[in-house]
Amino acid sequence: MVISFVGLPLFKLFGLHLDNLTYVDLSEIKNETMRTVLTFLSVLVALMSFAQGINIPVDTTITTQHITTINGQKLAYTAVTGTQPLWDEAGEPIATLHYTYYRRSDTKDFSKRPLLISFNGGPGSASAWMHIAYTGPKLLNIDDEGYPVQPYGIKDNPFSVLDVSDILYINPVNTGYSRTIPVSGKEVKREKFFGINADITYLAEWLNTFMSRNNRWLSPKYLIGESYGGTRVSGLALELQEKQWMYLNGVILVSPADYNVFESDAPISSSLNLPYFSAAAWYHKMLPLELQGKTLNELLPEVEKYTLDVLMPALARGGSLNEKEKEVIAEKMAYYSGLTKKSILQHNLVVPTSFFWKELLRDRDGYSVGRLDSRYLGLDKMEAGGSPDYNPELTSWLHSFTPAINFYMSEVLNFKTDMKYNMFGSVHPWDRQNNNTRDNLRKAMAQNPYLNVMFQVGYFDGATTYFNSKYTMWQIDPSGKMSDRMCFEGYESGHMMYLRKEDLKSANDHVRKFILDTTIDGKSAKY
Repeated sequence: MVISFVGLPLFKLFGLHLDNLTYVDLSEIKNETMRTVLTFLSVLVALMSFAQGINIPVDTTITTQHITTINGQKLAYTAVTGTQPLWDEAGEPIATLHYTYYRRSDTKDFSKRPLLISFNGGPGSASAWMHIAYTGPKLLNIDDEGYPVQPYGIKDNPFSVLDVSDILYINPVNTGYSRTIPVSGKEVKREKFFGINADITYLAEWLNTFMSRNNRWLSPKYLIGESYGGTRVSGLALELQEKQWMYLNGVILVSPADYNVFESDAPISSSLNLPYFSAAAWYHKMLPLELQGKTLNELLPEVEKYTLDVLMPALARGGSLNEKEKEVIAEKMAYYSGLTKKSILQHNLVVPTSFFWKELLRDRDGYSVGRLDSRYLGLDKMEAGGSPDYNPELTSWLHSFTPAINFYMSEVLNFKTDMKYNMFGSVHPWDRQNNNTRDNLRKAMAQNPYLNVMFQVGYFDGATTYFNSKYTMWQIDPSGKMSDRMCFEGYESGHMMYLRKEDLKSANDHVRKFILDTTIDGKSAKY
C-alpha cells in the first residue's frame, strides 16, 4: 500500500532523497542492458498502476450547504471541511490539519459575527466529541442520558450555538484526519507537535493562516477547550496575543485538566477530590439518609467547606497527625464519600480516585463506576482489586461516536478518504515540561480587558473534577481583581456534561449568553 500526499514532489512520495540518487547517461548503456532496464521499468509502472494508495490531501476544501432550526429559528449555514497545511521555516509542509468550519450563510459583516474555535483534549483526542455532541449543528444518536442507541447516526442539534456564532473545529496533528508529513519515519519532526508548548506554538501559527484565508481577522474570537483542551486554550490565549497579535474575547474551559493540580502534593491534589466523591456517592445513593435527602446544590457547598477548612490542613500535616485525629478525619470522609472509615485509614486519608471507582459499589452491586462520568457502571472480571478493568463511560461513548463521525464526514460533509479517522491518535510521549498555561491565561486576561473566562464542569467527572476547576479558577487571579470576568457553571453529569439532554440545552445556553455578553460593540479596551 502506498501512502501519498497530494501536491508533494514525486521523489518525496516514494521516500527518495536526491542526494542518494545516481544519474546515468542512458546513451552509454548497451542495447541488451537497455532492454532489461526498460522491461524492469515497464513492470514497475504496471505494478504501481494497480497499487491502491491512501490519499492525504495536504491542502483542500469541500463546501456544502445546509438548513437547520435552532431554538425555533430556521437558518441556513455553510459547512467547509478540509485540510490546511502547517509549514516549516523553509516553507515545506510538515503537517496537515483537518478542520470543519461552519458559518451562517446570511452573514454580511464578519466584524460583528463571533467565531468559536473548538478543541478537544487527550492529548491525542480528535475534535469529534464537542463537534457532534455539543455546540455543532448536528448531534449523534444517543438517548437522553448519553448512552448509545442503534441505529447509529446523526440528527439536527436544536440547541447549537451556530445562531450566535460561527464555529471552527480543529483536529491537532495525528487526530481525526490530521497527519504529520510524512506520516511516519525518522523525518517526522515530533518535537514540533507533541508537547504542551509545541502544541500551542504550531496551532497558533495555523490559526493565523486560517484567519487570513477566511477573512476572520475582524471577528470577535473565542476559544473553547475540553479536558486537555483546557490546558491547550489557556496557553493559546497568550500565544495568540504575543506571537500572532490576535486578541480574544473569551476562553471557555470545559472540564479542564490542570496539571498544576494533578502534580501537586496530596494536601491539594487528593483533598480536592472529596466533593466529587460526595457527588458520585449521592448519585448512586450511597450516602447517609440525611445527606441523600439533600440536593447537590445543598450538599456540595457543605463538603467544599469541610475540604478547605479541615481536610486540606489535616493532609498538610501528614504523619504528624496522631491516631485520634486521623480517626476523626477518616470518619468524616467516610460520611461524605460513601467509603468505609477502615478503607480510608488504610490509605492514610489519601484515597486514590481509581480505588474509589472500584470500591464505591463493590459490596452493594459489585460494579465499578466510570472515571470520566461516574454515572456509568462497569463489569470487571473480579470484584476484588484496587482499580477497575476499564473505563465503562469511554467504551460507551466510542460505541456511538465512531460510526457517527465517520458517516457524517463522508456522507453529509462529503469528505471522502480512505484514511482512518483517529478518535485517539499517536502523540506520545508528550512533553509536559515548562507548563505555565494557567499563569499564561492570567497574563492574557491582564493584557486584554476584553478577555473573559467561563468554566463548564460536570459534578460526576472523576478525571478532571469540578472542585479542581473551582480551585484552578481561584488560582488564576490571586488578586481577585479580574474575578468579575470569570464565571463557573456546574451540571449534574460527567466530563462531557452535554451528553445528557437537559445539560446539552443549558450548557449551550450558557455558551450563547457568554458570547452575547462579551461581544463588545464600541466599548474601549482599557482599565
